[in-house]
Amino acid sequence: MSGRTASLATLAGIVLLLPLALQNNYYYEVAIQVGLNAIVCVGLNLLIGYAGQISLGHAGFFGLGAYGSAILTARYGWPPLAALASATAGVAVLAYLIGRPILRLRGHYLAMATLGMGIIISIVIATEDRLTGGPDGMPVPALAAFGAALSGERVWYWVVGATLLAAVWLALNLVDSPHGRALRALHGSEVGAEVTGIDSARHKVKVFVISAVYAALAGSLTAHYAGFVTPAKVTFFHSIELVTMVVFGGMASTFGAVVGAAVLTVLPQALTVFKEYEMVVFGAVMMLTMIFMPRGLVPTLALTLSGRRLPR
Repeated sequence: MSGRTASLATLAGIVLLLPLALQNNYYYEVAIQVGLNAIVCVGLNLLIGYAGQISLGHAGFFGLGAYGSAILTARYGWPPLAALASATAGVAVLAYLIGRPILRLRGHYLAMATLGMGIIISIVIATEDRLTGGPDGMPVPALAAFGAALSGERVWYWVVGATLLAAVWLALNLVDSPHGRALRALHGSEVGAEVTGIDSARHKVKVFVISAVYAALAGSLTAHYAGFVTPAKVTFFHSIELVTMVVFGGMASTFGAVVGAAVLTVLPQALTVFKEYEMVVFGAVMMLTMIFMPRGLVPTLALTLSGRRLPR
């Protein structure tokens, strides 16, 4: 069994066995939120970790997926599954149209462009009251499959868990494909990659669209699970949270993205015992992790367990 297969089997085992430790609906709710954040982070890690392209506006794609499903089902009476698929496809088209011009930029110019994109999406969602409900948000009908509505934390746990496993499996296959090797070459040196015949523009746009699809899918699932959607998840701060999860877990590590999402989703819940010092402790934990584990949590632990030293 390859290392990739073993890691995927381990993740599947965790998803299957975790309900044994979940005592009530609150724990299921946290686990579902971990899964939804992890789906976004797995896609974002393909863009940031493997391709080396920064995005500070991915919460915009998350919000478009959520509001796309909400509007199509609540305003126009679409079946939820059709709305979810259409919203995700629409975000993919939009990401392609946006990605072609802005991915010509590099470094902080690219960061600023994606930041502007996210802010524009956030403003549009918050101000289009008639369509989106504005700052107050809007209700979202329950997700239905085969004539039955999906309800309850336990049912949604399995839906999100299965989606996460599929997302990780697809990401691992992409990373091991020729496209994945091209992305790693771009990350190392874009000029060098182009000299060897790699079409950098095409590969960057492709991975940008894939990462946007991951975010939109998670957004649509979040909207149907919560039954209500607001602009709070479309803000710049949510984009920063997603990037932080990827960096914390370990860039260029698919399972690092999952672990980063899990730790930074659960940690604030665990730190509530510190009351007004909660954010101070949270910040200290992140600082110490980055100081002593500069490559991120999972890559550093993997190197430590293998007995190798971290490169300086």
